[in-house]
Amino acid sequence: MTDKRDEVTRQDRTEIRRKFLRQLSAASAAAWMTGAPQLVSASEDSHVEQPKPTADACILLWLAGGMAAPETFDPKRYAPFEKGMSVDSMLSTFPAIDTNVDGLKICEGLENVAQVMDRATLIRSAVQPDLGSILHSRHQYHWHTGYVPPQTVACPHIGAWMAKVLGPNNPVMPPFVNIGQRLEGVGEKEELKAFTTAGFFGSEFGPMNLPFPEEAAAAVRPPQGMNADRFADRNKLFRKLVDQSPQRDYMSDYQQESMLRSLDNAYRLLSSQDRNAFDLSLEPKKIYDLYDTSRFGRGCLLARRLVEAGARFVEVTTEYVPFLHWDTHANGHETVARMHQEIDRPIAQLVLDLEERGLLDRTLVIVASEFSRDAIVEGKPGSNANDQATFKVDNVTETKHYGLHRHFTGGTSVVMFGGGMKKGFVYGETADERPLIATKNPVSVMDLHATIMTAMGISPRTGFTIEERPFYVTQDGKGKPVKELFA
Repeated sequence: MTDKRDEVTRQDRTEIRRKFLRQLSAASAAAWMTGAPQLVSASEDSHVEQPKPTADACILLWLAGGMAAPETFDPKRYAPFEKGMSVDSMLSTFPAIDTNVDGLKICEGLENVAQVMDRATLIRSAVQPDLGSILHSRHQYHWHTGYVPPQTVACPHIGAWMAKVLGPNNPVMPPFVNIGQRLEGVGEKEELKAFTTAGFFGSEFGPMNLPFPEEAAAAVRPPQGMNADRFADRNKLFRKLVDQSPQRDYMSDYQQESMLRSLDNAYRLLSSQDRNAFDLSLEPKKIYDLYDTSRFGRGCLLARRLVEAGARFVEVTTEYVPFLHWDTHANGHETVARMHQEIDRPIAQLVLDLEERGLLDRTLVIVASEFSRDAIVEGKPGSNANDQATFKVDNVTETKHYGLHRHFTGGTSVVMFGGGMKKGFVYGETADERPLIATKNPVSVMDLHATIMTAMGISPRTGFTIEERPFYVTQDGKGKPVKELFA
């Protein structure tokens, strides 16, 4: 029987989403009219000094939907399923296992990742702000752009910042690739589109979206049977159509030129042998099979190939779809066990492959999610956020109740491999008993971004003037890198 409180929560959540979308749509539409963003000069901001990079490329492994830290990288007291057990006894539903770092434990199901933790920095004290209503879309937007939505401008994704400020490692390869997330017809598609863009930077710095990694090769090939001359003519015609589109009246000259440059970039890739990096069928079967656990696993393999070929930033996601994957509002334990199987081997293999190829030291690999999960606390202690749990019970009577199913923002894990970070290092901690809040060295989204950008050689105070005001890579340019994480 549906609890009336659940119905009210769903209605409230729907109205909040609608309002959020209206505000985002206005900002996104305004982006088409913005002129060329101008880099804030040293004369305007004398404190900007670009750091020496420790990484040349970045791979973000995005575990979309809310990865529960106590069931992955921050195990707590384990309580196995028992009919009638008290909900407040559920801290971890997976026992802890040893890693190859003395004294460091993570959760059962991540045995392969456990064997590469000596290459990792593990942050156990990442925290998120209380945004009132803990919507995935709001927190994902905040994590990916560094700004809490809605904003008066279309905020660029962190991958777009890297593409704009650093440019490509290989002029043929797209500097920003997004793998695994469908943007059409699945879940909160409009909200996902809102942050998976270059914002006011323009189309040329936006992501190349590849929802299905196994189909990536087809995305970078000219149509079958089309010779080179006809392909070139088709490209010229397409450019002409874009230039003469009625939408041209609603775009600034800069945005128009940026779109045309993005077409040029696509044509250059389709005309190059570098496009073979997108073809997973060229990978030895033995290696392919190691990654072939899921779409996410194959995405990790594609990310490795693209970084080898010169991509600057690649995001691979388990994909956010409401109530699926890491969005564990029901059957939490069973679902997380499946997700362990999908991510464990590919993440470990990606680290090992990059290391074998001499790329790990200069490639920053990040494993992250929008927030953690808890069995009782929604948001964090003291929050007045609506409780969005599907099951509100005091005692576990069925296996579908067993698992962590509320959104928790008080303490989250982030893992970083390579890219100049320390090895076999743990930073921060959370409480051993509920509430599992960060109790040592909390790391905000802003400072996490500052750390990532500093590793890539971008000062957290880097900014562009847009709509006659400066807009920074970290909010107001105030992000501080966590220096203790660097080797």
